Amino acid sequence: MTDLNNQPQQPQKEQPGDQPKKSELVEKIQQLGQSNVAQAPDSNIHVLPIIGQVEGHMQLPPQNKTTKYEHLIPQLVAIEQNPKIEGLIVLLNTVGGDVEAGLAISEMIASLSKPTASIVLGGGHSIGVPIAVSTNHSFITETATMTIHPIRMTGLVIGVPQTFEYMDKMQDRVVNFVTQHSNIDEDKFKELMFAKGNLTRDIGTNVVGQDAVDYGLIDAVGGVKEAMEKLNEEIDKRKPDEDEQVIQ
Repeated sequence: MTDLNNQPQQPQKEQPGDQPKKSELVEKIQQLGQSNVAQAPDSNIHVLPIIGQVEGHMQLPPQNKTTKYEHLIPQLVAIEQNPKIEGLIVLLNTVGGDVEAGLAISEMIASLSKPTASIVLGGGHSIGVPIAVSTNHSFITETATMTIHPIRMTGLVIGVPQTFEYMDKMQDRVVNFVTQHSNIDEDKFKELMFAKGNLTRDIGTNVVGQDAVDYGLIDAVGGVKEAMEKLNEEIDKRKPDEDEQVIQ
């Protein structure tokens, strides 16, 4: 292409530092789906989002928004080992997913030695319920919902009594974990799980905001502010008193 003086235009040269910046940006978008994450420098609280569907041993279709448990478990181990991280906030907006993967994540969070808090935003359904109650303190926003229902099985199901016994034992694992890590009674939780008429095409109960607190499932109604205040309070309690002096 030529200009008005019939002289060829020279292509614009890239600056030496442009190419590495572009490649880093593309790599971040490919890995994280975003270009940059705004965060406070040297923050002592780690935020762990659990969104979409909890993916277990079977890989879900690419159009599904998923949280892969093989990504979360190494993160939780790293959080426990990192001395700079003093607390963890779990953000939940999930429809549920794989039972064993959800229980594995719940057990990992419950076994952390550092203060933890969860916030149910939008929804914490199905296996999201054990994850929500696995932290030291749990919060739910006023408009968020939690669906409590029996477990399901997909794929080939063998019509023998052993299949029912297996499902019953797996369901007991969920019930026991939730009742041990929250204030809800086992009978009440099972009543909500097997309730009829609350869900259009299913059995179970959909609890909203304050209802989850009234049942004893969640500790309090709140969002990011309340969770951060509670977490910082717990972190301050664990710090040694600066006024204390060692007398020999």
